[in-house]
Amino acid sequence: MTEIHLSDDQKAFIEEQVADGRYRNADEVVAAGLRLLGSEEGAIQELRRQIQMGIDDIDAGRVVTFDSAEEMTKHILTMAEERKNAAASGENVVRGTERSSRNV
Repeated sequence: MTEIHLSDDQKAFIEEQVADGRYRNADEVVAAGLRLLGSEEGAIQELRRQIQMGIDDIDAGRVVTFDSAEEMTKHILTMAEERKNAAASGENVVRGTERSSRNV
C-alpha cells in the first residue's frame, strides 16, 4: 500500500468533503482528485499537440495573413459558407484539420 503524507490543510479539506457528504471516505476524495488530475493532464497534452501542429504549419509556410480584422472576418465567413454548402451537397467535409498555404 502506498503511504501518502498530507499537510494539515489537505487533511482538513478531505475531512470537509467527507463531512459535506460529497464522498463516503478519504479514499474517494483522493480518487476524485486523481481523476481530475488525469483529465487535466490529457487536456494539456492535447493542447501541446495542437500548438505543435500550429508551429509545424508556420514552419512549412502554411499560413494565412490579413491586413485587417475585417479581411480576416470576411475570410472566415467565406470558409464557413463553403463548408455549409459542401455539407448540404453531401461532399465530404473535414472540419478543423485542413491547412491553408494561401496568403491573403
